[in-house]
Parts: sequence; C-alpha cells; structure tokens
Amino acid sequence: MLPRFTPLLVPALLLAGCGTYNGGLESVHQPVVQRSDYVLDLQTTGYGLAAGESQRLAGWMSAMGLRYGDRVAIDDGAAGTTGRDEVAAEAGRYGLLLADRAPVTAGQIAPGTIRVVVTRMAASVAGCPDNSRPAEYTFEASTSSNYGCASNSNLAAMIADPADLVRGAPGSPTADPITSAKAVGAYRAAAPTGAGGSKVNAEAPK
Repeated sequence: MLPRFTPLLVPALLLAGCGTYNGGLESVHQPVVQRSDYVLDLQTTGYGLAAGESQRLAGWMSAMGLRYGDRVAIDDGAAGTTGRDEVAAEAGRYGLLLADRAPVTAGQIAPGTIRVVVTRMAASVAGCPDNSRPAEYTFEASTSSNYGCASNSNLAAMIADPADLVRGAPGSPTADPITSAKAVGAYRAAAPTGAGGSKVNAEAPK
C-alpha cells in the first residue's frame, strides 16, 4: 500500500525540471559581445579634407563619445590616403590610433570621398537575473538558474575592451619581468604579519 504523500511527488518532480539548467561549474550565462560599425563619409581634395569637413569630423567624433576600445579606420576605396593625417590627428585627441584595415561596410564610396569607420563593441549577459529555478537540491544536480549572473554581468560591465572577451589580449614582448617581481616584493614587504606571525621581507631579483 502506497503512503499518503505519494501523489505530492509528481508535482515536486515537475517543478524540479523547470527553469534554466546549470549542470556544471561553468554558468550558462556568459557575456555576449556585439559589434557595431558607424561610418562618416567626408569630401576630400587633392591635399586633404575639403573645407568644413574637419569640423564635421570633430563634431561627429565628439557626438560618438570615442573611448578606449573603439577602433577608428579609414576606407578610401583604394584611391590613396588623402585626409588620413586629419583623421589621425582628430582620433589622437581621444588617445586612439588608426587601425590598419577598415571593416567592410554597406554602400559604395563615392569618388573624391573617404569613409571613416568607428567600430565599437559592447558586452552584456542576456537573461539575467534568472530566477526560473530555485536554489535547492535537485535530482538533476543543477545549481541555481541565476548562477553566474552576478559575476559575469560585472565582468561584462567592467571590461575596458569587450574585444578581449573574444580573442584576448597579447602580452607585451618588451615586458620586463623584474618590474613585476619588484611589485610583488613590495606588496609582501608591506603586508601585515597577523597575530603571532613573522614578517618576511621579499626582495626582487636584481
């Protein structure tokens, strides 16, 4: 004879299978990087930008609010590099260098014009917060549906260059390991010893 609470097990099992399944230590909520290209076509002469185009460029870049992580490139339609110096100087006001290549954009570049392309990436975590599955023991060994939302959303918000989430950033071939060692040594030397501990002065190799 079945116990009286048996009928209650069916709804409980059904509820346990609802919501987002997080079955591992890696959350299913991961940052997604989106890329947007913004373009501005400028008239040129044989020596540089046409009259008034430098002001248009300055106003456009100001309205764009250029920042670290943005990429500025020039597409001149294989007609030369006329106006490149003016664009490079304006981008330099925001601490940016011109990229070597411009991404492919829609529309033809008219003769006598150059196209300035600003590429901007943004990172976000979709579907967070996610409270579709409660944080409790389940037969599926799933963590909370909201697992990873906080840490990955913070990462997406704080990353200076979202492109680094896609391909990473190469290390500098000219980095001096002695500099890093000195920083670690200084930190250890200034660290509190704690109760009953002894202070160890770490000196970087010379």
